[in-house]
Amino acid sequence: MTGICVSSSAYEQVRGKVPVEFIDIGEQKLKNISRPIRAYAVGVSANARQINPMSSSAPRLSIVVLPFANIGGDPEQEYFVDGVTESLTTDLSRISGTFVIARNTALTFKGKAVDVKKLGRELNVRYVLEGSVQRGGYRLRVNVQLIDAETGNHLWAERFEKPVADLFDMQDEIVSRLANTLNAQLISVEARRAERSPHPDATDLCFQGAAWLNRGRTPEYMAQARGFYERALALEPGNVEALVGTALANFAIGTNLMPDDRIERLTAAEAAATKALSLAPNHPMAHFVLGLVQTFTNRAAQGIAECERALALDRNLARAHSNIGTAKLFLGRSGETEAHMEQALRLSPRDTYVYIWSLFAGQAKFWQGADAEALVWLRRSLEANRNYPFAHFALAAVLAEVGELDDARAIAQAGLALNPSFSIRRFRTNTPSNHPVYLAGRERVCEALRLAGVPEG
Repeated sequence: MTGICVSSSAYEQVRGKVPVEFIDIGEQKLKNISRPIRAYAVGVSANARQINPMSSSAPRLSIVVLPFANIGGDPEQEYFVDGVTESLTTDLSRISGTFVIARNTALTFKGKAVDVKKLGRELNVRYVLEGSVQRGGYRLRVNVQLIDAETGNHLWAERFEKPVADLFDMQDEIVSRLANTLNAQLISVEARRAERSPHPDATDLCFQGAAWLNRGRTPEYMAQARGFYERALALEPGNVEALVGTALANFAIGTNLMPDDRIERLTAAEAAATKALSLAPNHPMAHFVLGLVQTFTNRAAQGIAECERALALDRNLARAHSNIGTAKLFLGRSGETEAHMEQALRLSPRDTYVYIWSLFAGQAKFWQGADAEALVWLRRSLEANRNYPFAHFALAAVLAEVGELDDARAIAQAGLALNPSFSIRRFRTNTPSNHPVYLAGRERVCEALRLAGVPEG
């Protein structure tokens, strides 16, 4: 925690005599002192705030993870509860742009009743995350809620319930799911704040761009996202988040809509991701986006390597796992794809990209000739996002292949309603790989798309 701190002996001498508040931040290890010293952070008193209010609001994406409550008080469960709190604090710190209060400070509130609004003022954070863990028999239940520290309003709540197996594996899974879900939730909340700003800065515009990206890969949403990122770059040309967002938007337009200028879109995406990495070499999302572009421009092995770099920097980056699975499909190793998609789903089961992961898992099954399994994955993709055109075409192809021509043609028509320019020619010429195994599977798709009534183009 930054700011002024005093020792416990100094605190005892001045408390009640000066117009400031003190926050107990627990025992701290200090340089050149052998034993830990209890310390207190110095804050501004309520009376002083009325006279001299804080000139700036709490930082964006600023959060404190309060120690989770151990419901039932089972002492054998305490280490697990503390482990969830500590790991979640660490993993949230990996999200780009977040300001997370240190674990030592958060632990001083363990077991105490907390006034969330007062806590937000004391720690100068926008959000408070609190939760509880309860064990009943062979099941473990984790409840979590995100609170707006300014208003005290609950913004989001989630419950996880799993059978007790390996507690450490369960801890990792719960923390990963929470970190991924909170990332999307915080972006959504910050984007709504930014909409109310009369003079949005580059960061405000990036949050709005990210919110549009998370809605799904329709032409309208991607155009909106790119517009916000371009406005951010006009204000701040070196803004790394805007560069990564621009790259993602261009990549999405170039690959999902299969336009005639696909290569130009992907070239622009690669340039933006490369520039972002020149400014921030350890930015996980920038490595991931560069890996995406490489994967879809016949450089799948390089794409895998970039995604592995991204995962070394952020172990919860589910999308990097999914792209490794996609890259293996393009390399003719479709039998390995499903495991990577399942790992992505384990880390982020409600991710906004679930429909993409399910699509490629389904395609991998189709490439293997496992048509019944392909149908399960592709229906899952369509259920997750009915506005994604290619999910319709992929499902139509498999339905045609198994002889369900009426359903195949109806679903293909629904896809064409979303993307009227799609054709077999576009699908064939916009190929991401020239691996012979991949090309053979692609031709099988083309034949099935003809049966489903997709135009030749």
